[in-house]
Amino acid sequence: MDGNASGEHSDNVDWDTDDEQEIQNFPVSSCSSSRQLGAEAIVGSAELIFQQYAGEGNTESILETLLTYSALENSPQQQEPVNFDHSSSEYDETFVDDFSDSDSFSGNAENTDPLLDTGKTMLFLTNMGYTVEEASMAMAKCGPNASIDELTDFICAAQMATSYASLQDLPEEIKPKLEHIPSGSGTQKRKYFESEFWESKKQKGYETMKMNGDDETIRIPKPMVGYGVPRGQGLIFNTRSLPEAAIGPPYFYYENVAQTPKGVWDTIKRFLYDIEPEFVDSKYFCAAARKRGYIHNLPICNRFPLLPLPPDTINEVFPLTKRWWPKWDTRTKLNCLQTSVATASLTEKIRKALEGGDGEPSLEKQKHILDLCRKWNLVWVGKNKVAPLEPDEVEMLLGFPKNHTRGGGISRTDRYKSLGNSFQVDTVAYHLSVLKDLYPGGVNVLSLFSGIGGAEVALHRLGIPLKNVVSVEKCEVNRNIVKSWWDQTNQKGNLIEFADVQRVNANELGPLVHAFGGFDLIIGGSPCNNLAGSNRVSRDGLEGKESALFYDYFRILDLVKRIME
Repeated sequence: MDGNASGEHSDNVDWDTDDEQEIQNFPVSSCSSSRQLGAEAIVGSAELIFQQYAGEGNTESILETLLTYSALENSPQQQEPVNFDHSSSEYDETFVDDFSDSDSFSGNAENTDPLLDTGKTMLFLTNMGYTVEEASMAMAKCGPNASIDELTDFICAAQMATSYASLQDLPEEIKPKLEHIPSGSGTQKRKYFESEFWESKKQKGYETMKMNGDDETIRIPKPMVGYGVPRGQGLIFNTRSLPEAAIGPPYFYYENVAQTPKGVWDTIKRFLYDIEPEFVDSKYFCAAARKRGYIHNLPICNRFPLLPLPPDTINEVFPLTKRWWPKWDTRTKLNCLQTSVATASLTEKIRKALEGGDGEPSLEKQKHILDLCRKWNLVWVGKNKVAPLEPDEVEMLLGFPKNHTRGGGISRTDRYKSLGNSFQVDTVAYHLSVLKDLYPGGVNVLSLFSGIGGAEVALHRLGIPLKNVVSVEKCEVNRNIVKSWWDQTNQKGNLIEFADVQRVNANELGPLVHAFGGFDLIIGGSPCNNLAGSNRVSRDGLEGKESALFYDYFRILDLVKRIME
C-alpha cells in the first residue's frame, strides 16, 4: 500500500484499495456538483442518443439530435440562488475548515461545444463505413482533439487486435485456427476478447451469450440481499435458470465491487455466460458493510451459514465501546473496511474539538464528526476519544481467524491493505455452502487473485476438505499468509502456488487438470482499483491497468473448461 504505516487520511488516499468508499450522507461540494452538471447532462444525452440509433445506422438522426442538444445547451439558463447559512458559530466554521476532506478546483472551464464536434466527427466516420460503436469507442479513447487519421488508425488497430497470449497458450487441438495472430498490448487483448473471440465462441455453440450492448444497464437492487441471506431479510430463492453453456461443473465464482462505472457489470455479465449478478451487502452477515456483486453458476438451493452467526451490530462486536458511545452517533453498522485507517492526528483533532466546548457539541459539529467516523470506521474508546480499528478487529469482522495476518514479518500497513482487499468470509461461505453435499470427499480449487485466502478459509470453515488448491496471487505478503494458514490448519491436500495470473496458461494448467481430474471450483475477484468509487484518479473501468485483469479470469476459466471438455 502506498502511504505510511498508519494510512494517511484526506489527500493521501490509498489508490491500491479494492473497494469504494461506502459512506451515507457524506458531504459533497455543491460548487463542484453544479460545475459538472451541464457536462454530465450532455454526456448522458449523447449516450442515450448512441444507444437509440446505434443499431440502426441512422447517422443523420444522430447528428440532428446531437445538434439539437447542443443548441439547447448553449441557451441561457436561470441560475438558482444559493443559500448560505451563517448561523453557526465562528468556532464551528473553523472546525469545519480543519476537517474538510473535499476536493478543490481552480480555474475557469473553457466554454466549448463538444457535442457539435462530436456529431460532425461521428457522421464523418460513419460515412467512411465504420459503425457507430467503433466510432464512439475511438473518440472516447483518443480524446476530443484527435484527428480523423488518429481515429481511423485506432479503429483499424482495434479490428486487428488479437489476444495472442491466450491463444498461443492453448494446446494445438483446441487452439482456434487463425492465419494471422499478431503480438499486441493489453489493450489489444481486451479488444480481441470483445470482437473475434466472441465470434468464435458463437460458432462453437454459445449462442445464448448476448453480444450487443443494447440491453438495459444492470441496476443494483435495494436491499442488496441477492437470492437470500440467513438473517431473514427478504425472500430466499431456491431456483434460477442458467444458460446451457454456464452449467457446472466446473463451478465458478467471480466477485467484485458492486458500485462500478456504468456498463462494467454488463460487460462482466456478457463474458461470464450472461449470468445475472447476485448483489449482496455483507452487513446482513456481520457488523460491517461490504457491497459486492457475485457472478457464479453455483446452485442456490439449500444454502446454510457458518455458525455461530457473527455479531450483528457495532456494540455487539465491541461491547466495551457502548459506555462511551454518544447518543448523537446513531451508527449500528460500520462502513466498508478499507485498506487504510485514520491517522492519530485526526483522532486528536476530534478529541480537542469535543473537549473545547461546553456540554454537547453543536449539531453542525456533531454532523462533521459523525461523517469522519463513518468514513474512517472510528469507534469510541473513551470519553471524547475515537480510534480506528485494529488489524485483529478487522480480521474478526471479515470472518478470518485471529492473528491470520499477524507476524512473520508482516507490517501493520500490509495487514490493513491485505484485509481491505479480501473477501468477507461469512458471505462467501454462505454461497459456497452448497458444495458440501456435492463434494463430500473434498474439492479441487483454482483460486485466482487469492489474496489472503478468503475462499480457502471459507471452504475450510464449512468443513469441505481441500484436496488440491492451485493459488494464483501476485503479492508475496499474501502468499506467505496463505502458506502459513495452510500449515497451521494442518491441511492434508496439496497447495500449488503461482505468482502472475497473466502467465498462467495451458502449459501449467493442462497437466494439473489431468492429474486432479479437473477443477471443481474456479474462484476469484480481480482487482477493482480502476472500478472503486474512492479512486478519483484512474477510475477507468475494465480498461484500467489493474481491473483489466478480469479478462484473465475469463481467459483462464474458458481455458480450463475447454481442457476439461
